[in-house]
Amino acid sequence: MRGPADEQHLRDLALLRRVRDRMDREYAEPLDVESLARGVNMSAGHLSREFKRAYGESPYSYLMTRRIERAMALLRRGDLSVTEVCFEVGCQSLGTFSTRFTQLVGMPPSTYRREAVAHASGLPQCVAKQVTRPIRSTSIRNGEASVPNPLLA
Repeated sequence: MRGPADEQHLRDLALLRRVRDRMDREYAEPLDVESLARGVNMSAGHLSREFKRAYGESPYSYLMTRRIERAMALLRRGDLSVTEVCFEVGCQSLGTFSTRFTQLVGMPPSTYRREAVAHASGLPQCVAKQVTRPIRSTSIRNGEASVPNPLLA
């Protein structure tokens, strides 16, 4: 039999799923923890703690990963500049975007764009999507960007 604490936990998980789905849908919009929390009637602190407990990363980190994934796809197309991609995916600062991109992908966005366009002709799209996903490693959390890049292998 479930107790009140279990039922509240299940309700919180459903709300967290709504928050995550909103970030997946609206990644290019200006989202912050306070507005996400308001949308599900939680405090920002509670949302951050529960989100990290449920998904293993903070809401901000999750959102930035979604933005970088989308940026990677736009950069592979090759028709937008890095600055245009930065703003297209909802980032407000080119410096923050470039730093985060480099941490997650292992190279700056300009290098990624150049390499991706050069390799695009020989890599099937289904393989390109799998091989060029951002990879989060524990070394990134410690400030090291030591993620091997599959495009250079």
